[in-house]
Amino acid sequence: MKVIICGAGQVGFNIARYLSREENDVTLIDTEARLIEQISDTLDVQGVVGYASHPDVLEQAGARDADLLIAVTHYDEVNMVACQVAHALFEVPRRIARVRAQNYLQRGYSELFNRQNMAIDEIISPEIEVARAIAHRLEIPGAFDAIPLSDGRITLVGLRCDENCPVVDTPLRQLTELFPDLAMSVVAIRRGERRIVPTGEDRMLVGDEVYFVVDSRHVKRALSAFGHDEAEARRLIIVGGGNIGMFLAESLERDSPGIQVKLIEINRQRAEEAAQSLGRTMVIHGDALDLDILAEANVKSTEAIVAVSNDDEVNILSSLLAERHGCKRSIALINKPVYGSLIGQLGIDAVVSPRAITVSTILQHVRRGRIRSVHSVGDGFGEIIEVDALPTSALVGRPLREAKLPPGVLIGAVLRGDSMIVPRGDTVIKPEDRVVMFAIAESVPKVEKMFSVRLEFF
Repeated sequence: MKVIICGAGQVGFNIARYLSREENDVTLIDTEARLIEQISDTLDVQGVVGYASHPDVLEQAGARDADLLIAVTHYDEVNMVACQVAHALFEVPRRIARVRAQNYLQRGYSELFNRQNMAIDEIISPEIEVARAIAHRLEIPGAFDAIPLSDGRITLVGLRCDENCPVVDTPLRQLTELFPDLAMSVVAIRRGERRIVPTGEDRMLVGDEVYFVVDSRHVKRALSAFGHDEAEARRLIIVGGGNIGMFLAESLERDSPGIQVKLIEINRQRAEEAAQSLGRTMVIHGDALDLDILAEANVKSTEAIVAVSNDDEVNILSSLLAERHGCKRSIALINKPVYGSLIGQLGIDAVVSPRAITVSTILQHVRRGRIRSVHSVGDGFGEIIEVDALPTSALVGRPLREAKLPPGVLIGAVLRGDSMIVPRGDTVIKPEDRVVMFAIAESVPKVEKMFSVRLEFF
């Protein structure tokens, strides 16, 4: 597949890294020659220096025979025009644009992006996606990651094993014996710098970051099995009244009337606008690093703080201050990858990366075959992939023990109707089953091929 990526920032770079590694023909466009040179030296991609919305630049990038254009520059208008030019002049079949300004995304303006107007197939709003990701994490206390799969019927959970975890040092094959009625399957383990696709003989150790898929109806039981019996937060502080903080507060007001929310915003005008827009949320104008402001928000009785300002350092420090003064749980938005490895040592419970979430969202629209969704796990560790099994798939109709799965691929769940099946060696996948699997990055193209639509299907 020939892909043009407009914008060589963190998001553009990581999308290029994923797609080039999977043997796609990738071309990056950016106005900064330095970025293009660095990326061309690092990745197997081509680079073009120029404005992504200019027709001659797109033509130089190969737009005439491109299959997909992904526009993720820092400017919404450039992203939108690049998609429009790619459609009107070069007939690029699919176009994806990142759009941050919420004025474009209001319901009354939804016709702006149809084929007759702006001709964008998928609009990605990082702020909305991040707010949704945080809301999912809040629903599952104890988890540093939580992603709904299969229309919410299955959940991917990531959590750390601490000293109180009852299943530490237990072979994974014994989990079924210990919890026979629990539909749960461990699909990946990160142990320091080591990344493990586990077998039945592997054990979880203290300090491991463990990813498992579980029937959504069994999430609380699964958390309890790992020693997490915390109640869902009912009193919450949000730091930052920007788009993410506002989306989160609005969604909690709408969907979780039992949660008391207080929002701290340092900018007076933005705080006043937030107070006017929100209904039940208490808005406090002040600095979240000021202990008097935290006391005014009653931090000692707060069950969770979500720091989503536009300053990583403020998010980290306000989370640590809140926990030191009585808050039970912290979630911090971090943009700079360099901070990621420090968070666990500092004691922050969960980190949200806008870059990783945006990349995952875009990848869902890039995958081929019968792949329904893709979620990046562990910042490049691998991907959770949902696929529909066709009658012609190599996995259908035979026991899984006979299936020749690529290295680094593990089937974590099979959804048949509304029932989640924990796969065993004798499990037989049937046509139209939804299969949830983990794959290391290098094996994703092989998974795509396994579930591609063959000619004999038609």
